[in-house]
Amino acid sequence: MTNGSLATRARRLRDLHAAPEILRVVNVWDVVSAKAVLALEETRAIATAGHSIAASFGYEDGTIPLETTLDMVGRIVEAAGDVPVSADLDDGYEDPAETVRRALGVGIVGANMEDRLRPLDESVARVAAAVRAAEAEGVPFALNARTDAFVRAGQRPAEESLADAIERGRAYLDAGADVVFVPGLLDAEATAALVEGIGRVSVIGLPGALTAGEFEKLGVARISYGPLTQAVALTAFQDVAKSLYADGSIPSTTRPLN
Repeated sequence: MTNGSLATRARRLRDLHAAPEILRVVNVWDVVSAKAVLALEETRAIATAGHSIAASFGYEDGTIPLETTLDMVGRIVEAAGDVPVSADLDDGYEDPAETVRRALGVGIVGANMEDRLRPLDESVARVAAAVRAAEAEGVPFALNARTDAFVRAGQRPAEESLADAIERGRAYLDAGADVVFVPGLLDAEATAALVEGIGRVSVIGLPGALTAGEFEKLGVARISYGPLTQAVALTAFQDVAKSLYADGSIPSTTRPLN
């Protein structure tokens, strides 16, 4: 895989982040789930869910070895062809620069990296290191720098989490990130404040959250769904298993997607 083709797909992903339309990415966790999404004409990019890949291999979220993640995402990249793939790379592991170099090696052109609420200067340095590593390879890597200002907030007031997210988000964009991912159950007021305060913002679609169209009207750049897509698939699987135990049958509406 040449750096030219990597750079082309990376630029396409960055263009999708910059477009006025919100980028909707449906998270996948293996090749067959990726192929099911790739078969849809609406698919513009693929994003992997780290939690879902970890669960598939029996790991708790955030504990899967980088080698295992890269092996699976590399297989997804191969299946995706020209469609850009953004990977969940947890917190970037011990050396974010080396992690990005290895990610590029399997064809990944964008990634989520979470800050886990490390001190701000340390978090910014990790973002900058990841960006520099991609630049050294000649690839405009689409880093979706995640701040855990809401999901690791504990009991602090929501306004403090909002201010923290904005401060971190601005710093990550200044360090070269392409977009800032702020997971959490965000209402319209908080979302508007994040977009105004940071600029290019990415969110997660959760039960009870705003719709993608509503987020788009507020200026959000990207929406993804994390491990929830796998949860939907497993819910359907468990439900049909229960039906089969009760002498049911495979639904006639089942499509041969595998």
